[in-house]
Amino acid sequence: MNHFELRDGELWCEGVRLSEIAEQAGTPVYVYSSATLRRHLGVFRDAVSAYPDRLGTPLIAYALKANSNLSVLQTLAEAGSGADTVSEGEIRRALKAGVPAGRIVFSGVGKSDREMAFALDAGVFQINVESEPELERLARVAREKGVTAPFAIRVNPGVGAGGHAKITTGGITDKFGVTAEEAMRLYAEASRTAGLKPQGLACHIGSQISDLTPLRRAFTILRGLVEALRADGLEVTTLDLGGGLGVPYFNQPDPPGPEDFAAMAAEVAGGLDVQYVFEPGRMIVANAGVLLSRVIHIHRRPDGGRRFLVLDAAMNDLMRPALYDAFHDLRPVKPRTDGERETYDVVGPVCETGDTFTRERDLPRFEPGDLVAFMSAGAYGAVMGSEYNTRPLAPEVLVRDDRWAVVRSRPTYEEMFAAEPKAPWL
Repeated sequence: MNHFELRDGELWCEGVRLSEIAEQAGTPVYVYSSATLRRHLGVFRDAVSAYPDRLGTPLIAYALKANSNLSVLQTLAEAGSGADTVSEGEIRRALKAGVPAGRIVFSGVGKSDREMAFALDAGVFQINVESEPELERLARVAREKGVTAPFAIRVNPGVGAGGHAKITTGGITDKFGVTAEEAMRLYAEASRTAGLKPQGLACHIGSQISDLTPLRRAFTILRGLVEALRADGLEVTTLDLGGGLGVPYFNQPDPPGPEDFAAMAAEVAGGLDVQYVFEPGRMIVANAGVLLSRVIHIHRRPDGGRRFLVLDAAMNDLMRPALYDAFHDLRPVKPRTDGERETYDVVGPVCETGDTFTRERDLPRFEPGDLVAFMSAGAYGAVMGSEYNTRPLAPEVLVRDDRWAVVRSRPTYEEMFAAEPKAPWL
């Protein structure tokens, strides 16, 4: 469920007309619903908390990479969310938004020494280590600082899953994590290494997962590793089961819901007397956001050729269709009552053929100046934006009830140029 609904002949976000935001903030512009953010976090929390005898009180560490806007993060932090981070910048964002350090997980395959030192100084809950060289560097950094680093080893179970090859992370050819055999060896060695405190295992096999079968296989492997480590006399106190659960993108069957996911996790990996960690991202924010754009014009090829719906949003604003061939439902903000429809290639102004959101899509008829909403744009939208073609980043707006605020401004050209001081010899 989301809080973008037709009312009085136009789309609203909670108690605010989307057309009002477009008129005042300009387009393209991202709009997020506070109510949807809170609801989705609550649904997931309720699902994984329904098994106190199996999953205890889990840490829900929202994956910042999906949407790292500070106001979005603070909305989730105030609702009790932790944070899954993959850079020093994301740790800083989480802390600034009010996420306690003890609820922050630090993941990622290429953490620098500086980033690891920052995480240790901040006192994060856990660093998810993804390779032997990284573990060796973490031990050195921790010893130099005179502290002990709490970490989990990320296991690559050889079980890949996800909505696209580029977001599959658990396959044996993917760059993430170590094999089960490596995890056993590294965990044992780390337990005897100064500066290191092995406390658990972690796993994340992909994004936009629509079938629980690969997750079940991965969780089964993790359970077996926890039991084997304990049989060897090693302590295991955390188990990070990652995220990746898919969301409905309107053109696809609904993926398994949080309740089905939680029941499977409790059955397969529950009851181990550990601190369970979950890292939902997309399922929290995807359907909590839309991208508003305005029709510039319609370019019709002669003799019944293609019809291009040219928008003021482009691939630099919403990269997913160009990068992943992703589908976004497109809705008129003020639907016409005549019911007329046309077939469009929906494109943006960027000088790339790849700046195409969809081809030959049957849509309601549009006219120049009309507003269109890209639905399910709250995840991997603004966070992946760029200034390609010297296009200012789209602003972001957060709605709460009948109020709205710009929570990231559209930069002026002067502000963009000020970040590029000229070389002194020019």
